[in-house]
Amino acid sequence: MDAIVVIAGSAGGFEALRRFVTALPTRCTASFFIVIHIGSNPSVLPSLLARTAGLHSAFAYDGAPIEAGRIYVAPPDHHMLLEPSRVRLNQGPKVHHTRPAADPLFISAAKVYGERVIGIVLSGGGSDGADGLREIKEHGGTALVQRPQHASTPSMPLSAIAAVHPDAVLSISEIVQCVVALCS
Repeated sequence: MDAIVVIAGSAGGFEALRRFVTALPTRCTASFFIVIHIGSNPSVLPSLLARTAGLHSAFAYDGAPIEAGRIYVAPPDHHMLLEPSRVRLNQGPKVHHTRPAADPLFISAAKVYGERVIGIVLSGGGSDGADGLREIKEHGGTALVQRPQHASTPSMPLSAIAAVHPDAVLSISEIVQCVVALCS
């Protein structure tokens, strides 16, 4: 079975995310799920990623089938969760004062896909993603965190490191190398 890669970011996370998806090989068969703290604001993130990524990128929709080699982005004002073989969206309560939030995605991915999950926390403010990354580790998945000194806003990486002993704290290029190695 292919890897499930869940990624979280906020302030400064777009640049790290852009560099990450640009470096992914087009033959990668992992499925990627991205939460960037955009709240209810309009977003063109999937089209921006599609310009640089070799993989198909789109907003997730409720009930979307999970396909290999795809990038799913949480739409504005919706939490994204994973179920067996499909994506679910909801407008449940804000988590860490935001919707979409990373923790609901990370926790649902860990519970459904266990050791197949690779969780990544990128630049951002606050502590979103830390609880979810801990859940990923508890279910046998892999936890990766962007080096705080490389993050334009290091709060999310620092919170993740404090909450769980990640498998690695890396630069973006090292995260890509690790994901590609885990996906092959």
